[in-house]
Amino acid sequence: MMWALASLLLAGLAQAAIPNAMLRGMPSLPKIPVPARSNISPNGTALPPITTVYYFDQLIDHNNPDLGTFQQRYWMNWEFYEPGGPIVLMTPGETDCGWATLPMKPSMVLIAQQQNGAAVLVEHRFFGYSNPYDNLTSQSLALLTIQQAIDDLDYFANTADLPMPGGDAVKPGQAPWILIGGSYSGALTGWTMVNKPGLFWAAYASSAVVEAITDYYGYFTPIREYMPQNCSSDIEAVIAYLDGMYVANNIAGIQTLKEAFGLGDVVHVDDFASALQYNLFDWQSLQPDVGPGAMFFDFCDALEVKDGVSAGPEGWGLENAIYSWGNFWNTTYYNYVDSKVCGSEDAECNQVGWYQVGPPEGQPAIVSRILQPIYEERQCMDMFPQAFAYPPQPTTTETDMMYDGWNLDVPRLFFANGLRDPWREATVSADGLYKANTTSMPIYEGDGFHCSDLITENGIVDPTIAVVQAAGLMYMKEWLAEWTSVRMIESSGLLY
Repeated sequence: MMWALASLLLAGLAQAAIPNAMLRGMPSLPKIPVPARSNISPNGTALPPITTVYYFDQLIDHNNPDLGTFQQRYWMNWEFYEPGGPIVLMTPGETDCGWATLPMKPSMVLIAQQQNGAAVLVEHRFFGYSNPYDNLTSQSLALLTIQQAIDDLDYFANTADLPMPGGDAVKPGQAPWILIGGSYSGALTGWTMVNKPGLFWAAYASSAVVEAITDYYGYFTPIREYMPQNCSSDIEAVIAYLDGMYVANNIAGIQTLKEAFGLGDVVHVDDFASALQYNLFDWQSLQPDVGPGAMFFDFCDALEVKDGVSAGPEGWGLENAIYSWGNFWNTTYYNYVDSKVCGSEDAECNQVGWYQVGPPEGQPAIVSRILQPIYEERQCMDMFPQAFAYPPQPTTTETDMMYDGWNLDVPRLFFANGLRDPWREATVSADGLYKANTTSMPIYEGDGFHCSDLITENGIVDPTIAVVQAAGLMYMKEWLAEWTSVRMIESSGLLY
């Protein structure tokens, strides 16, 4: 049995004073408030509100249709649609679509606007209210796999009668379909293009984590490279101090360090090491327009600013770093973390890994090497005792073979990535990969963070992101023109 993603309620899972870091830093889309506005077609016709929820009878199990269907939620906007235009489909992935209505994905809407298309947002199975079963038992979650999610998109595209005028005559082949996604759903976009060739005419994948990786220490590489150097220097000093005491079995020293953070009651040292990751996970919420006042920068200021003076690139040193970091936890961060972790998140327990662990020896470490994949694997076992009798090792090799991982090469697939994205090392822009950038499968990289290109305003703040956004729109226009040409030739009978 294969579990790719598991929707988990965090409350009650951890006995320690800190929540499980496994449930943080997962690949997900940024969340933006939904603006209120009217929805009117170009000819002046009033359309349903963009927050209108529609329902589709999705198969519970694509391998066993006799199990019946469940109601999968989706949203739709056809204010720009004209007959012959594309259907732009997206799933936000592992989250409740309640926050993810169409205005929040401007790049998706821009493609629809440019090409006179309709935009559709489909909620991922087992998230929000699109649940095959009304429970999250291990037996139910056996149906939460990459392939079932891909098959959902296939079945929706080929079966759904969309609620717009003429929506029953825009199936793939009758109209061009474009698949778009970011983060995990960006990976799902790439995997779908590999697994279902020809279903979607074109695709746009932002920060797409296409490579399944068990020991994903690379998550912290862009963070260390682009965070303030004085801050990274002091974090490295604390981490080296902790790891040194661990190797020396200095139990008393470790206890003193835990108490400095108000975490003296945390029994297991790996849980403490995991807690120290939390300030780094806040990097994932950054965007180009975010500056002073963001929690990540407040954290670095707490470590590096004394009496209005900032430390040099070497930081203030170990003693000050321990005091300042611990004080920040005790006065600010503990309450912030506590307010953030009550809810549904995800864990990659079997198919994809992505365990954010310490780096190999010889590499700079802003995360403790105490943290290795077995730490996360044991938690999978604790969370799903009915599924795992022993710590499961993710089947990343099989996943990458099935969906091609970094080796995927399919036509009309546009990749958009960001240099500052902590998920960069699982994308086709990973360091040292040197994936070819072609007109068939373009790969563009700006200076942005996670899925920065999906937010139109980021192109105003950062011109490198504007270049990525413009390129994506250009390729969609060219590829859709090719679809039109192919269909004209087919209808004329010249291909026969």
